[in-house]
Amino acid sequence: MQLISKSHIVKNNKTVANVNTALAAAACALLGTSPIVQADESVWEMDTALLYYGETDRVTAVEGVFSAKKDFGDEHIFSGKIVVDSLTGASASGAVVQLNAQTYTRPSGKGQYVIDAGDIPLDDTFHDTRVQLEAQWTQPLWNDMRGSTGVHLSKEYDYLSIAVNGSLAKDFNQKNTTVSAGLSLAFDTIDPEGGRPVAFSEMVIDEGQFANEEAYQAAFDATRQKDTDDKTTVDLMFGVTQIINRRMLMQFNYGYSMSDGYHTDPFKVLSVVNDKGLTQSLVHEDRPTERNRQSFYWQTKYALDSGVADISYRYATDDWDINSHTIDSRLRFNLSDNTYIQPHFRYYQQGAAEFYQPFLIKGITLPTFASSDYRLGEMTAYTLGIKYGVKMASGNEWAFRLEYYQQDPKNADFEAPGMLQQLDLYPSVKAVIAQVSYSF
Repeated sequence: MQLISKSHIVKNNKTVANVNTALAAAACALLGTSPIVQADESVWEMDTALLYYGETDRVTAVEGVFSAKKDFGDEHIFSGKIVVDSLTGASASGAVVQLNAQTYTRPSGKGQYVIDAGDIPLDDTFHDTRVQLEAQWTQPLWNDMRGSTGVHLSKEYDYLSIAVNGSLAKDFNQKNTTVSAGLSLAFDTIDPEGGRPVAFSEMVIDEGQFANEEAYQAAFDATRQKDTDDKTTVDLMFGVTQIINRRMLMQFNYGYSMSDGYHTDPFKVLSVVNDKGLTQSLVHEDRPTERNRQSFYWQTKYALDSGVADISYRYATDDWDINSHTIDSRLRFNLSDNTYIQPHFRYYQQGAAEFYQPFLIKGITLPTFASSDYRLGEMTAYTLGIKYGVKMASGNEWAFRLEYYQQDPKNADFEAPGMLQQLDLYPSVKAVIAQVSYSF
């Protein structure tokens, strides 16, 4: 998960063309491509950032980013990025809260952990390190047309993703209108520690019923697939950017994504409860092997006398029956010639996937697919923050960002049996985001 989001800064004394460049970046964001930027020839432009993301009593992430860009002449531009992040803390397993203590086996099969009565089932041994590398080349082609191509590599301890992308953009109407199209192909390999769980297999918990360690290991291995699995994703994007007047421009994007392969989270389980709400067993989730998504995006930037207003809306839908709405707004105020503040507000709402279930009922026939992952359930979320930037006499820039994030899962019309009615099955996730960046 990429946590850092860099926003483009447009001063009121810059031309409309510079604002158009900022919007072009949003058009390419869907595919990871880079827009044409009028860079100084023979000069490397560097951006660095350090980000902290901390959820209350859950996951903590620290991410470092270094990016560089250079124009080698005639708008032949190379850009690259390195991202390293470390995640630690407690990750939700998907099991429901109980009024009694619960014992769980770690996903690796090595050891167990106990959750106290009334506490959210979290595995506090969650940790991961991700390294991401990106490279992009952009150049003019012919007749006001330019092309871009790039590669992407991301590696976690149990996950490898390799992607390639390409895009074309053509200017019309004296460069007041830009039409773009892009394609991205991603190939992911999944190899979780302990193997991939067999769909709906029961979690093996050592409660003294095994004669020895070998007997336990044999029972655990029977619930696992030891080979790796993969996923292929194809993303298509079509966009139009239009300069409305000397202060305003708009952008419209349509995106289509097709993914095939392993979509299941190997670390998530579902609680099987009786009519009293007591957990009888824990089974591993299973998700469809295909997912097709569509997105519609609109963005407007307006240059004020003392800043820039930026607002966007995205509607996304897929064949998992997840429909979402996102509103994102930033309003930059120039405090002086070299300082600014930028309040930020983002609102997100989504419906539940058709196979989302917070729990399963014992005795009821198992569904074809099921997941209790709250990220697939009905929810609302908002982000509220502010950014402060300072431009040095040298032209280099410091920026500081502080935000608060809250995610509120909702009950998607599930009737909780027995004691589950007394418990909070949909707890909020709250997080603080802090970032410092330096551009030179």
